[in-house]
Formats: sequence, structure tokens, C-alpha cells
Amino acid sequence: MAVLTGLEPAGVWKYFEELSNIPRGSYHEKAASDYCVAFAKAHGLEVWQDQAWNIMMVKEASEGYEDAEPIILQGHLDMVCEKKPGCSIDFEKDGLKLAIDGDNVYAEGTTLGGDDGIAVAYALALLDDESIPHPRLEVIFTTSEEVGMEGASALDPSVLRGHTMINLDSEGEGVLLAGCAGGCHMQVNLPLKRETVTGIFATLKVDGLKGGHSGTEINKGRANANQLLGQVLTALAEKVPYHLVTLAGGLKDNAITREAEAQLVFASREAAAEAEKVAAAKGKVFRENCKETDAGVTVTLTVEGEETAAAMTAESAAKVRALLIRIPNGVVRMNPDIPTLVQTSLNVGIMTCEDSLLNLQYTVRSSVGDEKEKLIQEITTIAEEEGASIERNGEYPAWEYQKDSPLRAKMMRIYEEMFGKIPTVEVIHAGLECGILSTKIPNLDCVSIGPNIYEIHTTEEHMSISSVQRMWNYLVEIVKTK
Repeated sequence: MAVLTGLEPAGVWKYFEELSNIPRGSYHEKAASDYCVAFAKAHGLEVWQDQAWNIMMVKEASEGYEDAEPIILQGHLDMVCEKKPGCSIDFEKDGLKLAIDGDNVYAEGTTLGGDDGIAVAYALALLDDESIPHPRLEVIFTTSEEVGMEGASALDPSVLRGHTMINLDSEGEGVLLAGCAGGCHMQVNLPLKRETVTGIFATLKVDGLKGGHSGTEINKGRANANQLLGQVLTALAEKVPYHLVTLAGGLKDNAITREAEAQLVFASREAAAEAEKVAAAKGKVFRENCKETDAGVTVTLTVEGEETAAAMTAESAAKVRALLIRIPNGVVRMNPDIPTLVQTSLNVGIMTCEDSLLNLQYTVRSSVGDEKEKLIQEITTIAEEEGASIERNGEYPAWEYQKDSPLRAKMMRIYEEMFGKIPTVEVIHAGLECGILSTKIPNLDCVSIGPNIYEIHTTEEHMSISSVQRMWNYLVEIVKTK
């Protein structure tokens, strides 16, 4: 029996569970895309699947709604794939292990993929339900959203007729999103030189952090493991000589890194023992500084035996430390007119090290174009000073707030009628595909909504069952109301 059987709305949870059984990490969405094609064909719907595996499908208006404005429903197929240490799930082969805890659905040992599997489930359930009167429904499911909105950038929506769109990629019930920041992805590439060394091998690890989404949760002040590792390596270099062999941290550039580690070689066990004290002291400082945001942070140095390794030269190691320390991370500026809104930020989400290259991957976000460019130039200047090169890609535009929005006015009215309170209208710092789609669909009137999903992009992600039902009822009412 399916885990979510018995939950309401039944159709939504049915499709959410079916989708959760299909691996759909970014760049691996073909099976999920094919699943949507099969759904459309089984329901007699028009469907288009492009080379990027984006999906568009159409359900014609029901009787009495032929002259109503079409509604576009939009979400993305891919999910952020994070798992806890020891979790055996292979995200390219295995489905998720869904479970229920009170009012919440979660996945055992991994991210849940509520972002944005719930959008797909809502849309499919709506297309499947013949009892709901509706205008022409046009559904867009994009791919590779979590790695730069590449699917939306490749999409050609010219076959669609609608200019009114409900984006279903939000995580807060009672909030109507009406704008978002633009951004881009940056890579800092530092060439490395190596030399053969022999000594006491040790592994330095920073973990126990909460992580989270680098857009929606960057304002919470959570620590980034890659940056903390740089601080520990710098503190060690000031007190105990060592050779740096390699270092790594993070899997997604739009996720705040939860853990990072480095391999070091010390001249003697005495030096390694001294390094353990320095690492422990830094851990204590981090716990004090992060007690409100990352109380579980730990710094450990595990000393092993004598080994011979190809370590970075002292000059290369110094450049690595400098990049991690000098390039800013987190919130750069808050919006001067909306004190709670982050205006500009960046996040070092991935750090990898090969024999001859260190690669740091950043997500840069800002709702102000000039400010974004200034931050990119700052990163570029620091990188070039340390002998690194820059790659810039995956740019997406800001979704600008529209003062006059008939869709938003309608949705506000319906929400107040249904729930007895006025919804909050917000502009957010995270990126949404609405900005890209606004450049492709003329005069697009768009609002983004969704149920309560917590700790997205982390292994603690969970989604409220009761909120999913309330937001389903809300979505149905929006669709029914001419």
C-alpha cells in the first residue's frame, strides 16, 4: 500500500507519491518528464515535450468557461538531492522513502522534493478531476530549475494562449509572491601546484550545520560550512604548520553548505595534537557565535597514520585560504525600503578540489541589477588577485513587482472570503521562473503560491498535510472563479 493513501486531497497525494518514486534530480528529469507525457496521453490532453524535457499540456475549458481567460499553472520537475550520512539512496536510481509524522510528510534520510513536487501534484490532480469547472488550463513543468532555471530558459511557450499564470513554487501558506530577485551562477577556478610530502595524515571536518535554501533562508544568518572551514584552515596556519592535500563541501550552489572537510598532513604527531586543540577551540567559538542559528556545529580533527601524499604547495594552499576568507558570503545588503527583504547576497554552495584545480561555485542574487554587477566585479577582482579565473553563467532576470495585477486582486479577494483574513503580498530574494517566463509570454500577470514547506533543500525538509489541503481548496476556488 502507498504510504500516503488516506491523506486528503487524495488526488494530490497520489500524484505526489507517484512522482516521489521517480528519480528527478536536476539534469536527471527525463523519467519524470516521460511520466507526465504518459499522464497527458492517458487523459486525452494535448502535450509537448521539448529537448530539455520541459512539459506543456493543455486541457480545454469546461462548459460555460469557453470565453474565460486561460490559466497557466507552472512548476518544475527537478528537486534538490541531499541525503544524510549513511543514507543508501542513489538519487539517480532510487525513489524517495516517504513517511508521515503527525501533520507532516517527509522523506527518510533525504530531501523531500516538496520543492517543487507539490506543484506537479497539484496540477495533475486538477487536470484529472472532471468535477472541477475551469477555463482552458495550460500547464508548464520545467526542468533544471534548481541549477539555474535552464529549462525555463530553453522553453518556447508560443503554443500557449494564456497571459495569466499561477506559479506553484512557493513555500508559505497565506503569502502571495509578486516579485523576486534576479541572479546568476559563478565559478571561481584556482590552478593548484603540488609537491610530494610525508607526515601524519588527518581529516578536518566542519559539520552539524542546518543549511537551507540560499535564497529564502539566507536572511536567517545560518553559517556556511565551506566558509567556516576556511576560517579553521587559516587559524591552523597561524599556529601549526601543515600541508593541505584536498578539501570539499556542498552539493548544490543554491543550498547553504551543511558540512565540509579537508585532508591535511602534519610534520609530527605533536604538531597534529596541537592542531586538534586549535580545531577544538574554533569549534567552541563557532558554537558560541552560531548558537541562535547553528547550535549543533562541530569542528573535528581526526588524526590517522603516517602517509605520503601529493599536497598543495604552500603558495597554492595560501591562495585557497585567501579565497575562502576574502570572498564575502551571505547577506550583502538588505533592502532600504523593506527592512525584512534581502536585496543582495551570495552563497558558496559547492567546493571541489582536483589534482590541479580548486573549484568554488557561487549563487549571486540581487533585485538591483547594478548591485549584482558590483558584487560580481568584487568577486572577480579578488579571484584574479589570487590567480583564479571566473566563469559566469545561468543568469536569470528579476521578476519585477507589478502595481496593478488583476490576478493578484482576484486571489486576494478569494483568500479573504475563504479564510477570513487578508493574505500577505511579498517580494522575495529567492529566484523564481516567473522572471524568465515574463520575458517569453507578453503581458504576463503572475502570482506565486504554495503550501507550508519547511527546511527546503535540507534533509529535514517536511511539508504540512493540512496546509496542502487548504491550498488545494484555494487553488480550486481560483480556477472555478471567472
